[in-house]
Amino acid sequence: MVPFILRRLIQAIPTLLLCSIVIFFVISLAPGDFLTPAKLNPGITQQQLDNLARNFGLDKSPLEQYLLWFRNMLTGDLGLSFMYQAPVQNVIWSRIGNSMWLVVAILFINYAVAIPLGVYGAVKQNTLFDRVSNVFVYFMLGFPSFFLALIALYLLVQLQFATGIKLPIGGMTSDGFLQMNALEKLWDILKHIAIPALLVGIQSTAGLSRFLRALTLEVLNSDYIRTARAKGVSERSAIWKHTVRNAILPLVAGLGGTLPNLIGGAGFIEVVFAYPGITPMLLDALAAQDLYLIAGFTMVTTVLLVLGNIVADILTSVVDPRVKAA
Repeated sequence: MVPFILRRLIQAIPTLLLCSIVIFFVISLAPGDFLTPAKLNPGITQQQLDNLARNFGLDKSPLEQYLLWFRNMLTGDLGLSFMYQAPVQNVIWSRIGNSMWLVVAILFINYAVAIPLGVYGAVKQNTLFDRVSNVFVYFMLGFPSFFLALIALYLLVQLQFATGIKLPIGGMTSDGFLQMNALEKLWDILKHIAIPALLVGIQSTAGLSRFLRALTLEVLNSDYIRTARAKGVSERSAIWKHTVRNAILPLVAGLGGTLPNLIGGAGFIEVVFAYPGITPMLLDALAAQDLYLIAGFTMVTTVLLVLGNIVADILTSVVDPRVKAA
C-alpha cells in the first residue's frame, strides 16, 4: 500500500505542474487586469497606477509572475489577494470552513436518501412505490438547484410575511452570533444551513438514486446472486451483503471528486441564500480579476482531487478485495 501511495504521489507531480501552468496563464490571458477599473478613474494619476502595479507585481511579464508565484507556492504561500489585501490562504480558508458546513450537510442528505431509495426501487421494481419515486425523480432532475432555491425562497418569504415568524433564510448566522455559547452557535448555524442543504441534497438525490437503482438491478440479475439464493442465502443477505456491496463500487470509485467538492462550495445556492461560502467569493474574484486568489484556490482543489483519487482507489480495494491498489 505504501509503495502504491508513493508512486501515485510521484506521478501527480507533472500533473500538478501542468495544471499550475494552464491555470495561471489562462487567467492571465483575460483582457485587462485588477487595475483596469482604476485606469478608467480620472482621479488616479499615472504615478499611483505605477505604484499599484509594482506593489501587486503587475509590472512584470506573465512568465515572471508565474515563476514568482510558483516558487512561493512551493513554500505554502499562494500569493496576495488583490481584493482583500491579505494572503490568499487566509482568505480562502475562512470561506472553505463556511462552505464545508453546507456541503457536508448536503452530502449526508444525498447519500442517506439516495442509497435506500435506489436499492428499494431496484428490489421493488415496477411497483407503485417505484413508479411514484420515478415521477418524483424525473421531476427533480428537470430543475436546477438554484431555480428550486429561488422558488423556495419566495415561498418562505411569503410564509414569513403571513405568519410573522422570522425564518433563518439568509446568511450563515443570526445577529448576536458572537455573544452565543458553543451550543447556541452550533444550533444557529444548523438552522441557517438546513433549508439550502435540504434543497440541494434532495435535488441531487434524484440522479444518484437512479444511478444506484440501475447498478443494483444489474447486480440483482447476475448469475452469482441467483446462485446465492439457490443455496439458501436469506433475501436480506443477498441484497445488502452481496448485491449492494458490489453495486456501490462505482460510487466508491467516484469519491475522488468528493474531497475537492467539500471545499468547492455548494454553487449558486450560496448566492441565492446570501451564504458566505466559496462561490460568492470566486464570483467576486472573477469580476475583479483577482489573479492569485483564483489561481490559488484552483490549485488547492486540484491537489485535493489528486489526493481524493488516491483515497478512492484505496477504498475500492477495501470494499472489493478483488481490486488491488497497484
